[in-house]
This record gives sequence, C-alpha cells and structure tokens, in this order.
Amino acid sequence: MKRVYGAKWLLATIMWAWLCAALSAQDAPVPVGVAERRIAAALSDISSTHIRATITKLVSFGTRATISAQDEAAIRAGHGVGAARDWIRSEFERYSKACGGCLEVRSDSFVAAVGDRISHPTQITNVYAVLRGTSPESASRIVLVTGHYDSRNSDASDAKGDAPGANDDASGTAVSLECARVLSNLKFPATIIFLTVAGEEQGLYGSAHFAQTAKAQNWKIEAVLNNDIVGGDKGDSQDASTVRVFSEGLPVAASERQARRLRALGGENDSASRQLARYLSAVSRVYDAGVRPTLIFRPDRYLRGGDHSSFNEAGFAAVRITEWRENFDHQHQNVRLAGDIEYGDLPQFVDYDYVARVARLNAAALAELASAPAAPSNVELATKQLENDSTLTWTRSPGAAGYEVLWRSTTSPDWEHVQKFGDTTRATLPISKDNVIFGVQAVDAAGHRSLAIVP
Repeated sequence: MKRVYGAKWLLATIMWAWLCAALSAQDAPVPVGVAERRIAAALSDISSTHIRATITKLVSFGTRATISAQDEAAIRAGHGVGAARDWIRSEFERYSKACGGCLEVRSDSFVAAVGDRISHPTQITNVYAVLRGTSPESASRIVLVTGHYDSRNSDASDAKGDAPGANDDASGTAVSLECARVLSNLKFPATIIFLTVAGEEQGLYGSAHFAQTAKAQNWKIEAVLNNDIVGGDKGDSQDASTVRVFSEGLPVAASERQARRLRALGGENDSASRQLARYLSAVSRVYDAGVRPTLIFRPDRYLRGGDHSSFNEAGFAAVRITEWRENFDHQHQNVRLAGDIEYGDLPQFVDYDYVARVARLNAAALAELASAPAAPSNVELATKQLENDSTLTWTRSPGAAGYEVLWRSTTSPDWEHVQKFGDTTRATLPISKDNVIFGVQAVDAAGHRSLAIVP
C-alpha cells in the first residue's frame, strides 16, 4: 500500500537532515575562540632579552640547592638559595610597583624534616604573586603557573658545589616571572597566581606543601601549568617548534568509586588534567605563540617526576610543560669538561627565544582561563532510555552567554566537533552517545571559553 506523507512530515525530515549534515560537517579542530587584542598585545611584550637576564641572574647565585646557604651573610654575598629567594621576591615586588600595587607578593615557608636528600632540618620557601580577580563571582577561581627555582648538580646532597640550573629550572622560573610581568598590566575576572617553588630536587617538597595548603583551605584552583625544563636545549635533534605537555589520565586522587565509574564510562582519557592539556592545544591555535603543544598522554617522563604531580595528588588539574628533547649531559651534572663533552646546566645551552615562546603559550592560556566564565557544573548525559539521540544537561555558569557541546571519536586525542547553544541548560544532538565522547564548555559574550567538562 502506498503511503502518502504530509507536508509537515516532509519539512521535519528536511530540517532533521539539514541539522545532521551541519553537525557532521563541523570536523575542523575546535578553537578556543578569537584572539583578544589586549591579550595579544601582552604576549608581544614577552621578551627573550628579559628572560635571558632572569636566567643569567638566577645562575649567578652559584647554587640554588634547597639545602644551600640562606643565612644573612650568604644572602648579602649573593650566593645560595636564600639569595635567589629574596631576589625573586624583589622581582615580583618590582612588577607590583609598576602596576600600582596590583600584585599581592607572598611567601609560603615551612621547615622540612631530615630525609633522603635533606641532611638537616631545612627551611623551604615558595615565593608567589597573586593577581586578584576583579569579578565578585569569579575572583575565588584560580589559575596558576609555576616553575621551581632550586637547582642541583650530580649530587642532590651537595650544598656548596656549583649548580647553575639554567634550564632545570631557571627556565621555568623565568616563565612564571615573565607571565607576572606582562599580565599584571591587565585585569581579569578570575585570579592568577604566579608561583615559584623550592625543594623540587629534594622530592617535590615545596609544591607538595603549597598544594596541600591550597586543598586544606579549599582554594578553587582550576588549572596548574608547571614549566620544568623549558630552555629548549641547543643540542642535536631538538625540535624548537613544539613543547611537550604531560597529563595524567586516571586521576591519582580519584577514590576507588570514582575510578570504577571512569573505567565503566571509558573516561580514562578525560581527566581534568587531560582537558587542561587540550585547552593548551586549542589556545595555541588562536594565539600564535610560535610553539605548539604536543600532548603526551602520560603523567610524566619515565623515571622522572615534577611539581604538577603534587597538585594532581591534591586533586587539582595540572600538567607538565617540557622541551621536546632533553640533553642529559646538561642536567643534574657537575660542571666539567670531559674530552669534547661539556657537562653542566649552563646558560649558553639555553635557547632564550624558545623560552619566550613557551612563556607566550602559558600567558595566553592563563589569560583566557582567567577571562572565561566558570566551567558548567553538574554536566550529565541522559542514559535511562535506549535511544540513539544524546541529551546533555548542566547547571548555568555565572557570566556565561552560551554553551558549546564538544565531541570526538573515542579514539581521537582531541576534540573534533562543536555545536553552539545559547543561554540554555539542555541540548539534544542526533548522535549516539555510545560512539563518541561529549564535553560541555561555557562561553562569555566576548568568546572566552572555559575548560570542557565531560559528563
């Protein structure tokens, strides 16, 4: 029997086909938005000359070993970790003075007990500056950049021998300082912390203390960018066009119940830290920092560790940013010449233009995250009925003008598709939830986007 369809049915069929075609056509890499002029201008102010001066100054302290001298005589002589600490604080204070007192310069000090790499009770001090957010509803949200200012040579217990630490990690400290210098001239709804920590080479002491303090005080740290060995060592096979971004998968801080749920949903590749890594990738497509992130889906390099792990263990989203190829002759080595090989972490091996490009990537991500509304909360995917459509719901984010639903193949490392929605808390797409991974991000009127949240 021939069935006759009405005009309404035909129109609905055409509209549905059009929507499906529109959704499937959006397979370009998902950008984070359009470059904002004031942020782009701040990035252009990042200076390789200034970064060179910062690294050279840090190297001039001879050693910045956590267990090196920090008495008044050593500080006056400009030698040891105490002198380095005080100089970093003076730099933050100088930047704050230049912006009319916009930075709150602080210290986080504690005494570490005797341990494997600490021969006597030792004061460890983290130095940081806070650029307080201007929005009453967003100022409690924090994004953070960090590097460690302590150094070491072949013997982590050597308190007196030269340990220049130009790449590891004066380079990361320089990134944190340079981001503070250029971003302190701007205002953001959310808060940015520019952190430098000590005790990394002794076992992540400084970052662990800071992260646990933040957790105990319920700080809303949404993102941590840890820069460690970003000097772009000039050795053979270095790729100066990229920087590695390491991120944990299954969160180390997840409870057993949370871990079981993640495994059941196939969410091992969608931790908050992985979303932060993807955000860096998206930012790099909008603000051309001159260096692109290569996402490495593992917590860190083999047999190595870094300060981002301290924040991961406290339950915060954190990634490690590191040059493409490390030169181990220039890391954790006594300065010496053996045959034709020059050992030691010396300034002449640092590519200062590369460090500046890495700093621009960091500053762009910090500025975008601090400008964006909070990520949507209570993101859920309806699964109680067997249907091929997918419906997502969420709670509104303060300051959001709209939302975007992202999705990708379960085998894809990065977001592939996006569909924009207005000021709503519900979206239905003609896509099987069984075949893709979904995420939702909030967008403000200027186009700043939050981190993506997976239901």
